Amino acid sequence: MVKRLFDIVFSLLGLIFLFPVFIVLSLFVLIGSGGPVFYLQKRTGKNFREFSLIKFRTMKSGSDKKGLITIGEKDHRITKEGVFLRKYKLDELPQLFNVLIGDMSMVGPRPEVKKYTDMYNEAQKKVLSVRPGLTDYASLEYMNESEILAGYPDPEEAYITTIMPSKLKLNLQYVNSHNLKTDTGIIFKTIGRILQSKKKSSL
Repeated sequence: MVKRLFDIVFSLLGLIFLFPVFIVLSLFVLIGSGGPVFYLQKRTGKNFREFSLIKFRTMKSGSDKKGLITIGEKDHRITKEGVFLRKYKLDELPQLFNVLIGDMSMVGPRPEVKKYTDMYNEAQKKVLSVRPGLTDYASLEYMNESEILAGYPDPEEAYITTIMPSKLKLNLQYVNSHNLKTDTGIIFKTIGRILQSKKKSSL
């Protein structure tokens, strides 16, 4: 109950504070590549319930039909605007709406598509006992996941056999020990990592 109140308050404050940013980014996507501003994708949430995850669109329309794994700037499906949005995680901001309506939490295991959650073993399925989140330990560890996958000859196989199991271990660590103090720490670490990345890119 306290965690849900935390989510409502912070997602609402975020949406209010970032409203001008949403307008600018919406125009950035619309003018830059045309087509829809937002991208909706079915993801598996708490207790295996599917929901529509909201993002600013960063890929050409229909790109998800060509594969669910992206490989950073080398992926020709990503628009020029999308490269910028993904670099600073700005494409994830609309998920504050998912948090506000209860599909997601501010902090929790990142939601996967059904194709991958169907591969979870019984122990790994425990990550679906909590609401998925905007960020968690795995998000911090694999903030440059697309670039890592770009180094493999078969990115999807690498994700399934190497990255996903590692992320799930971190997800389970969170599920087994999370509290509001942990959540607050993860949020600040995530913001810090994003700002650090921005600082490096400007040097």
